[in-house]
Amino acid sequence: MTTPQHPSFPPRRPGRGPHAEEGDGRAVGHVPVDAHGTRDGRHEADHGHGAGSGHGAGGSHGAGGGHGHSHGHGPAAPVSRHLRKVIAAILIPFAAAVVVGLAVLWPGGAPPHERTGVGFDRQTQQATVTKVVELSCQSVNASGGTPTGDTSTAEGSSAVQQAEGECKRATVRVDTGDDKGRTFDEIVQPDQSRQLHEGQKVVVAYEPSAPKDLQYSVTDINRRLPLALLAGIFALAVVVVGRLRGLMALVSLAISFLLLNFFILPAILQGSNPLVVAVIGSSAIMLIALYLCHGLSARTSVAVLGTLISLLLIGVLGSLFIGWAALTGNTDDNTGLIHGLYPSIDMSGLLLAGVIIGSLGVLDDVTVTQTSAVWELHEANPTMGWRGLYRAGIRIGRDHIASVVNTLVLAYAGAALPLLLLFSIAQSGVGTVANSELVAEEIVRTLVGSIGLVASVPVTTALAALVVSADRPAQGQGTAAGAGAGASARGGRGRRRKR
Repeated sequence: MTTPQHPSFPPRRPGRGPHAEEGDGRAVGHVPVDAHGTRDGRHEADHGHGAGSGHGAGGSHGAGGGHGHSHGHGPAAPVSRHLRKVIAAILIPFAAAVVVGLAVLWPGGAPPHERTGVGFDRQTQQATVTKVVELSCQSVNASGGTPTGDTSTAEGSSAVQQAEGECKRATVRVDTGDDKGRTFDEIVQPDQSRQLHEGQKVVVAYEPSAPKDLQYSVTDINRRLPLALLAGIFALAVVVVGRLRGLMALVSLAISFLLLNFFILPAILQGSNPLVVAVIGSSAIMLIALYLCHGLSARTSVAVLGTLISLLLIGVLGSLFIGWAALTGNTDDNTGLIHGLYPSIDMSGLLLAGVIIGSLGVLDDVTVTQTSAVWELHEANPTMGWRGLYRAGIRIGRDHIASVVNTLVLAYAGAALPLLLLFSIAQSGVGTVANSELVAEEIVRTLVGSIGLVASVPVTTALAALVVSADRPAQGQGTAAGAGAGASARGGRGRRRKR
């Protein structure tokens, strides 16, 4: 007589209970699964349960003890608690030191001084050109004689135009300040680059010690409307394309400007060490911008560490070569005016602070990109070790290095284009041009920043590869596609990862 064979593991229907209804997802063993294969935010660690149906990659069903995951392209899975503690042990003291530095060095505003009336250090008001009349230049110029100099030179040609050309008398109305409504006349020479027309908004300088009819003069054009419109178009484009992340980027940009205007600049003017102020201010901007835009995660923390190490390298190299090249930082009228108003400011330190702050924005881009690349490589191939992740990340980083360095050099060259034109006109040799302090500053600024950018790629890639490969619990949570696909290929038999 044969004995009926019974299966060693009688089939069960998980989730079946007294209150389960037909058609309910719980009655057939389905559980809500998020983007990384979690149930109600918790990972399915009990491999022996849920045997009714296991979902593999691509939605295939497999019987047996395998548990299924769905794979999404959302944020990377959270890392283990131990690794979070290690990262926090490094970043929390650093963030605390930045906060303490901000509190200790907070200036409370720029120190007052007597206005010199030179350059930007003038009282200005807004005004409008109400009337423009053409008249002979000879009738308004002080020297009415006909020039006899060489008209082939720029000075001689200008003198002829002022004597024989048609000038303009512009009537300007002051729109702001105590003298609102007051008018004055401005003579516009024919060879001036800025020509006024009726209805134009202008900026006027006020000098109270001058004679009454000479107290006001037009210094610039009021460009607030086009600049505000351009800023609005930029903000709209960022929000439309970037959505919430774009909005957070705009918020972080606003905070960066606030820190620059209310901490970095006034603290330097108060006499604090420009390098210390720049390091603390840049660190605060970096922490706020990165975490606000990319979220509070291990991936962002690795980018922060990579940026910090690169900034330290830039600071050390900048300090070394600025001192070795004897760069004073006092090379034009603006820096000369600053040094004259505030002699206690270390101008070479101010130059180094500018190098650090100028490099920060590009560094953020490089470190975040490299960290994200390593995380995505790990998601695509969870079995890849840290060496493989590093090599693959470096291959991506090499392309990034080439484009970023070229961008940085061209940005500095574009800013110094008028200066380069002057040297070209003078037909100076390359060695002579490079040796001048004005150009040597830009060379040191560009090369030191570029070295920091190049170094940030291997540093950040190595940190990201070590973190993501050492995080074994995160591999069990965040590699859903690979595990699910393997389970499907093996008929639904799941594989338990070593922890």
